[in-house]
Amino acid sequence: MNEKPDLGALFGATNADTFFGLEKCDDFDAIDASSAFIGAPCATPYGSVGAYAQNGPSSLRKAIASLTANIDRHNFDLGGPTFPKGTKRAVDCGDLSWSETDFASNRQVIRQCISKIVARDVVPILIGGDDSVPIPMIDALADTGESYTILQIDAHIDWRDSHMGETHGLSSTMRRASEMKHIEKIIQIGARGIGSGHSDDFEDAKNWGVKFFTGFDVYRTGLTPVIQEIDIDSKIILCIDIDALDPAITPNTIGRTPGGLSYYQVLELILAAADRGHIAAVDFVEIMPEMDIDGIGGLNVSRLVAATMGIIARQQAKI
Repeated sequence: MNEKPDLGALFGATNADTFFGLEKCDDFDAIDASSAFIGAPCATPYGSVGAYAQNGPSSLRKAIASLTANIDRHNFDLGGPTFPKGTKRAVDCGDLSWSETDFASNRQVIRQCISKIVARDVVPILIGGDDSVPIPMIDALADTGESYTILQIDAHIDWRDSHMGETHGLSSTMRRASEMKHIEKIIQIGARGIGSGHSDDFEDAKNWGVKFFTGFDVYRTGLTPVIQEIDIDSKIILCIDIDALDPAITPNTIGRTPGGLSYYQVLELILAAADRGHIAAVDFVEIMPEMDIDGIGGLNVSRLVAATMGIIARQQAKI
């Protein structure tokens, strides 16, 4: 037997073109939900590789399709159904349009979308796409007039001023965020190994005031020091590059690096953000299904996204 059985049928799954079988929403101005899944296949790619992560959003919809009939079942990661009684469900807003050549237009499309969604008191969950996608998302939060903490979970620090002549690419995300007046604090967790950054980029970040907890720090001392750094009642932008996780569980990324966080460590950080502060926006990026192994990465990332939706639903309902 060479073909794999359709295990989704065992779970009663139905055909669905949305994440988790959620309701589709095409009108950002009328959106009514706790959070919104938004696919952003491309923002500002480097010319040497192009939009290598463009299939990330669709891969997560496929990865969780077997559970479309199980959305109301008990989720042991959350202590109840993903969307318990008294909460609003999330919606899927599909994938944003994008251009292979007009990167400024890509950033503007993302920014406008996020601005409209947060104006409706809905938390955007932006699914990339490479790690340039968060820059316009973070920028859009300025429209609220509030100040924010960024909780970045990533194997790389992304503090290059420019790379390959591009200032808005994936190696510059946190550098650009640090220049935005509404960003008052940045906490970066999980940096490890060798990336594109230089030692002076790291020094610039520390001089700005970034609180760093490397992958080795987490290995040695756990997450308690990280969680204690999250200010009570702060408004938090979660930036999750999946290469922060152990590549054994997220092989579906271009930046595999030895070591990394576990599924439950990332889940604990998301829970802590909602417990100590208020999650205002989220991104999951660097999802490259072509690099996956037997769907393991899609499995883990899609379940983290679903859990994040449940955490946000509870946060908004105050339960």
